[in-house]
Amino acid sequence: MSNKLKIKEVSRMSVTMRFIHLFTALCMVGAVVTGLYIGHPYYQTLIAETAVDKYVMAWNRWIHLMIAIIFDVTSIVIGYLYLFSRFEKPYKRILPTKRNFIEFCEVFFNLFTFNRRKKFSSEYSDSYNIVFFTVFHALILFMLFSGLQLYVQGLTANQSSIGSWWPIMLHLVTNWTLYVFGGNMGVRIAHHICMYFILVWVMCHIYYEIWRTIYWQEGDIAIVVGGKKYIKVEE
Repeated sequence: MSNKLKIKEVSRMSVTMRFIHLFTALCMVGAVVTGLYIGHPYYQTLIAETAVDKYVMAWNRWIHLMIAIIFDVTSIVIGYLYLFSRFEKPYKRILPTKRNFIEFCEVFFNLFTFNRRKKFSSEYSDSYNIVFFTVFHALILFMLFSGLQLYVQGLTANQSSIGSWWPIMLHLVTNWTLYVFGGNMGVRIAHHICMYFILVWVMCHIYYEIWRTIYWQEGDIAIVVGGKKYIKVEE
């Protein structure tokens, strides 16, 4: 006699993480739009010629900087939750343990066999997905360091409106990018290329969430809205 299946509701994303996820998505759109403009003013010609046209670049730079600051804050929050969250501790899934390695491989096989092989629990975040998101946060972290290096180069005589300590601190934490990428232009190119890596990551992320929703039939794509998913378990 076959066992009956029942639907189990599983909490997967806290309100804080859902808010951060939505806010990050919106900020990313703004960062790409303003960042591309800073590199090449592509919509300058779309704006009627008025006396305030000369401030378009300044506004784009200001918005880009504010978005970067928001990313700084959210990165600190996510870093804290990554280690100390009472809801879920993602770092446990990327530790180099035998269990995590096996789970990573099984999720990988599940993806490339189109769910014909599923030998892991999809109730909570798996090692494959946690590693995937860790790569994203590493890319964002690099964007912050390289972006702040480009920002501090614009502070003439190492002065700012809040004092000289600010540019001094930025130089201390970001000057390594100049040595790694061979100077200012190298940092600019690396910052620009990293944006495309992030956009590719976003497309892969959206595809994978839709893929899991279709093949697993557990409502994964709704996690960012309600924070829950639904799995089938035997009674």
